[in-house]
Amino acid sequence: MSDTCFDDLQTSAAAIEARLGISRREFTQFCATTATTLGLAAGSETAIAQAVQSAKRPSVIWLHYQECTGCSESLLRAEHPTLEKLILDTISLDYHETLMAAAGHQAEAARKSAMAANKGKYVLVVEGAIPTKDNGIYCKVGGHTAMDLVKECAADAAAVIAIGSCASWGGMPSTGPNPTGSSGVAKVLGKPVLSIPGCPPNPYNFLATVVHFLTFGTLPALDSLGRPLFAYGRIVHENCERRAHFDAGRFAMEFGDEGHRKGYCLYKLGCKGPETYANCSTIGFGDVGGSNWPVGCGHPCIGCTEQGIVFTKPIHALANLRSATPPASYPGVVEQQGQTSFAAGAAMAAIAGAAAAATAMLTKNLGKSAAEAPQPKDE
Repeated sequence: MSDTCFDDLQTSAAAIEARLGISRREFTQFCATTATTLGLAAGSETAIAQAVQSAKRPSVIWLHYQECTGCSESLLRAEHPTLEKLILDTISLDYHETLMAAAGHQAEAARKSAMAANKGKYVLVVEGAIPTKDNGIYCKVGGHTAMDLVKECAADAAAVIAIGSCASWGGMPSTGPNPTGSSGVAKVLGKPVLSIPGCPPNPYNFLATVVHFLTFGTLPALDSLGRPLFAYGRIVHENCERRAHFDAGRFAMEFGDEGHRKGYCLYKLGCKGPETYANCSTIGFGDVGGSNWPVGCGHPCIGCTEQGIVFTKPIHALANLRSATPPASYPGVVEQQGQTSFAAGAAMAAIAGAAAAATAMLTKNLGKSAAEAPQPKDE
């Protein structure tokens, strides 16, 4: 970071210190960490600081449908800085059924007022799957179906964010037989949206996305499923703390066995890390130190960000390896089983016999050579 950028960042941090009640060091660290997480160029932390300090707070409309509110609960537990000190001061959360004080007609009036006042500028966040069967009658708010509400709110939104696996692609509510026809936001709207899957997703993935939008007026780079590349660009397995054991062929075979207690790889217990795209293994959860994510606690990853894996694939089923094979010099993860013909068996026996005879002859010759070698004389 250049001296000029550093001075600008310190100036912004000083203003934030008075406004949000957090230290300059905490804010400076937050901006630098966010820039690094997003993969931004050097100096971007200054732009982030200035945006958080002076940019107009974007209006946020947060909708809830078929979900457990785990995504909101996860966001409420964000630290460094805490949610109420930064996010609720950085964005204008104008509608959130769990957090807002208003209810009933007052709540609906607040939503419509915020949408009208910020037309084309507000951010729509959707938490939970949307039922589509029988014209969506299985979920209604204020007498309107979730289908109608999400379409109404998305029409004039500057950006639409589907938070959690339920909103991203249907999640648990869409698991077969899916009696309500639960679906993700993108499918209901018929257009791509930014998705932050997870059950629940890490709050910092949402935080970094919002800060990027606030700073640059655009959403971060996305993968083919609409997920931010900075968070979902690599599989969990790549940076897993147990990866070295995987490469060396050391696996826990049962919960509580010696390998499990020693921290061996959980692949053979059904860990889906090798086929799950997420950054859980690098940023963890809850800011509580080590072992703050499922694998760190000794439980296999269940692939909660991936459609067709979580809630569908049995927990004990082995993951499909995606660019996660160990070096050729290490033992294979899955031993290849095959059949040997009688002729091949006879040939192998002959080879083994020849090898045994050669070994015996070599041993005999080595012994003979040792006996014939001149012996040292006693002094």
